[in-house]
Amino acid sequence: MVLAFGEVGASGIPMYYFQLVYVVGFIAAIGIGSLAWYNSKRPPGWEDAARPDFIPDIEPQEADSQSED
Repeated sequence: MVLAFGEVGASGIPMYYFQLVYVVGFIAAIGIGSLAWYNSKRPPGWEDAARPDFIPDIEPQEADSQSED
C-alpha cells in the first residue's frame, strides 16, 4: 500500500487529492445512508415516531403485475 502511494507522490499528483476523495465519499455515504434509514420501514414501536422535517417523504412503489405468458 505504501508503495502505491509512493508512486502517486512521485508522479507529481498531490496526496491530498486522494484523501479528499475518501473524505467526500465518506460524507456522501453517511448522507445517502441516513436518507435510506429514515425512509425505511420503522421497527415495531416506532411506527408513529416523527420524521425530521428535512428528510423527504418517499412513497413506496407498488409492484407491477407480471406479464402472463
